[in-house]
Amino acid sequence: MTDLNTMHALAQLVPQGARVLDLGCGDGSMLAHLQQTRGCTGYGVEIDDANVLACVRRGVNVVQLNLDEGLALFGDVSFDVVLQIDTLQHLRNAEVMLRETVRVGRVGIVAFPNFAHWPNRLSILKGRMPVTKRLPYQWYDTPNIRVGTHADLALLAARNGLQVQDSFGLQDGQVVRFLPNLRAGTSVYKLTR
Repeated sequence: MTDLNTMHALAQLVPQGARVLDLGCGDGSMLAHLQQTRGCTGYGVEIDDANVLACVRRGVNVVQLNLDEGLALFGDVSFDVVLQIDTLQHLRNAEVMLRETVRVGRVGIVAFPNFAHWPNRLSILKGRMPVTKRLPYQWYDTPNIRVGTHADLALLAARNGLQVQDSFGLQDGQVVRFLPNLRAGTSVYKLTR
């Protein structure tokens, strides 16, 4: 996630000075942003070699790990906040990772592309899979193994015994609380046990 407005909106959910674990941290830009703007410390988790190198170059602590294998490396409540920003849609074990997120952290913050956003619905009505800023790939070339909607995560959280502390949408870095399933390209959830 490179949009500075979106990173700033998500950063507001992270307490000042928090110890953070960023799952699927990519090039480490979000964790670097949290270190610079919120005084946070912590680690990123990433599998891609180039992204691990980018994290190191940014000064972000990173662990190379396949998230589909779980988070056994980390003890219960090892972090104040665990981030899953644009990660959930890539994982085979989404339910396990949601439970692991709130096991390892006091709070989990999950953000993902909202498939129910109105431009996506319009594309489907026209008989086409959506290609948007948040879903930039053709259906046959996407790294996403699932799509989800804002409403889906509430059901998934409830089914796994997780508490939703807050949920909203983001559109162009702006918080959307009214009809986020329809009006927001990104869904955001703050979860606890």
